[in-house]
This record gives sequence, C-alpha cells and structure tokens, in this order.
Amino acid sequence: MVTVRKADPALMDKGSQRPRELSPAAREREQQQRQFKKLIGQLKGPEQVFEVRLDPTEKPITIRQRLLRVAADANVEIAVRKHGDGFLVGLLTPDRRTNRGRRAAAAGPKD
Repeated sequence: MVTVRKADPALMDKGSQRPRELSPAAREREQQQRQFKKLIGQLKGPEQVFEVRLDPTEKPITIRQRLLRVAADANVEIAVRKHGDGFLVGLLTPDRRTNRGRRAAAAGPKD
C-alpha cells in the first residue's frame, strides 16, 4: 500500500543536490579536452602542424576521436595522421584530404 504524508514545501523548491565531484579520470579527460581546444585554436594555417604523443595507457582511436570532436565543436576541419607513437595534427587542405572509401570523380561510370 502507498503511504501519503505532508512534506515541507522547501523540498520541492530546492534545486538538485550539489554536483558530484569528478573522478580523477574525468578530470584528466577535461584537462585533455582543454589542451586539444588550445592546440586547435593555435592552428592558423596549413604550415602549422602539431605532434600529439600518446601515453602507453591511451588508446589511439580514442584520442583521435577526441581530437576530431573538439575540432568539430570549434568548426575547424583538421587532418590527423599517424606518426611514430602518436599523431600529427594540422588544418585540412585539399592535399591532406583522403579519398578513402570514395571513387575518383574522373573515373565516371563504366560501360
């Protein structure tokens, strides 16, 4: 059976509980995201390229996706290439654009 009783109106008006503290891993991700925002903000031309080195604990695909997500949020197109134990990051130019998975435009339909 359901129990109904009178409650203090202040309980309804209070906002949610205080925000929880971030875990050390979440704080590290936020710091990394700020670092990536700063890096992408410094990309002013195709002649600027940055190297991102990975810790042994980092997964390359995760870091690559985070870089691309931060760039997309900043409306900046970047190219990310493997280099040694990390990546090279620079602005996307026609020479740096890949055609992976796309047919060449000049090929046209075959008869």
